[in-house]
Parts: sequence; C-alpha cells; structure tokens
Amino acid sequence: MKRLLLVLITALTVAVAGCSSAPAPSGSAALAAPTIGLSYIPNVQFSPFYVAMADGSYTKAGVSPTLRHHGVSEGLFNALTTGGEQFVVAGGDEVLQARSQGMNLVTVAAYYHAYPVQIIVPQSSPITSLTALKGHTIGLPGKYGESWFALLVALKSAGLTEADVSIKEIGYTQQAALTNGKVDAIVGFSNNDAVQFALAGTAIRSLPIATGTVPLVSASLVTTADYAQAHPDVVKSVVAGTLAGVSSVVADQNHALAVSGTYVPDLGTPAGAKAAQATLAATVPLWTAKGGVVSGKLDAAQWAAMADFMAQQGLTTSRQDPNLAMSNAFN
Repeated sequence: MKRLLLVLITALTVAVAGCSSAPAPSGSAALAAPTIGLSYIPNVQFSPFYVAMADGSYTKAGVSPTLRHHGVSEGLFNALTTGGEQFVVAGGDEVLQARSQGMNLVTVAAYYHAYPVQIIVPQSSPITSLTALKGHTIGLPGKYGESWFALLVALKSAGLTEADVSIKEIGYTQQAALTNGKVDAIVGFSNNDAVQFALAGTAIRSLPIATGTVPLVSASLVTTADYAQAHPDVVKSVVAGTLAGVSSVVADQNHALAVSGTYVPDLGTPAGAKAAQATLAATVPLWTAKGGVVSGKLDAAQWAAMADFMAQQGLTTSRQDPNLAMSNAFN
C-alpha cells in the first residue's frame, strides 16, 4: 500500500498532515483517540476512513480517532513503532517483512480482500499469458514492496526465473514507460495504473499474477502487538468503525465521493472528479469478500502460504509465524 499511492504524487502535491477527529458525544466520557496512519497523499482509496469519520461511525463504535497521512519520505511503520500512530494501513506482506526485521506488528483486520497487483501489457502485445513474458522486459518501480513481491509470484506461477526476463527499475513512470515502448510489460495496480491507462485512452491487457489464491495479502489494518494487548477494546472499536465506513462506501459511492472531497483537494476539478470516480469503482471490489460481503476477517491459510512464499524467496530473513502476525480476535 505504501508503494501504491506514492505513484500519485506527480498528479497531486498537496498533502494533508492530519484531520481533526470527531468530538466525544456531549455528556459522555472522553473517548479513546488513537491516530490512524494512511499512506501518503489523500485519495479515494481511503474513503472508508473519511466516511467513517463524517458519518460518526467511529464515535458510535466508541472511539474518536485522528486520521494522519504520511509524509512522502516517511517510513511506513516509523510512526507506528515510535508511538506517533496506533494504527496504519499496510500490506500483510509488508507486515511479515517488518516482523522479520524485529518490528512486533500484528494485523487486526483485512482492508483489501484481493491482491490488486497485475502484469499489464498493451492490448496489441503478443504477451497473452505469464509464460509469454519469457525474454521480455518488465518495468516496475524497484525491487521492493508489493510490485516486487507480485512479480516474484508471477514468475513462479509461470515457471520462470528472474534470468528468463529483463527486469527494469523505472521508478513511478509505468504509464509512460509502457506507452512509449521502453518496456514490454509493467507491474501495476488494478485500481491505479489500469485506471490511469483507461483514462488516457490507452488499450491494455491485464494478466493476473497467479491462478487461484495469490500467496500475498494486500492492504490491511495494522497495529503493534503491545498496543493490541493493552487496548483490545480500542482495537475492536477502530475495526468496527472502519468496517462501517467500508460498508457505507460499497453501498453508496456518490456519498463516498462527496465526503472524500473534503479530504482530497483535486476532487473539485472535473479531471480530478473523473479520476476519483474511476478509481473508486475499481477499488470497491477489493473491499468485499466472496459474495460481496464486507468483512474484516483474515484468511489464516493465505497468511500461512504467504509466510512460506516470502521465506522461500528470501523476502523475510526467516519464515515468520503467521499466527503472531495476524489475529481475528478483534472482528
């Protein structure tokens, strides 16, 4: 998730350092006021949090949080591990990698239920399957984060190795690099890069990185194990309020766009509104589990498969115990 939104910086440079939390109900005791970290710039991909604040879902759940967007150069977990934040939205795969580096993190709810990273090629490309990537150049921001993890899954799914393809680190220039033919394929996000290509009128083909379940977990709600142990009721309230926000967004995208306009500066422009609407429509399927159900439940089997895959690929220093990295106790 950290890497997903950094690509949008060139399109929007105004960042919001933080947003005021809703006040405690009149006559009631002060509610716990944790800070929820959201990666980088405001975007409709965070609309469930904006809506939960605007609709009072958090206060109804018994908590009065502050939303905080990270600085561009800030580490994903820096504020969480130093106490500046109590929650952050991050990939489950990023959590396992951080745990292998000594950070005692725990994922307490799912945010995305599908991994949004794809291999994207021009519609006219002869690459119609992952195996056809052999001998071709693939562009991605760098050998880190969810794009890199996803490419490794794609190569393994195709029975290929890194030596079978040419991997080019292109920064956050995927759209230009593919359009101009500098690479044959890119690693991109279904609710970001694919949307940007569509808005630009560029015909593309998206290839899933695996058949069946992807052994990676994307955006999730994360805290520290110490905080979860010390404040279980607060964690449950934040999870409940966030899921209420997700339910509201899934049910009424127009309401989500209207609320997001108070957080996302460029939604007031025609181009910004069009891009936000397209991004939101592409993100809604990620927020729901099978059958379109809104749920924060984490899939223990998928976490175990991810722990195996990341250890095998050397993405973690050792196999991380998924039972310590995730918990459904707060849903």
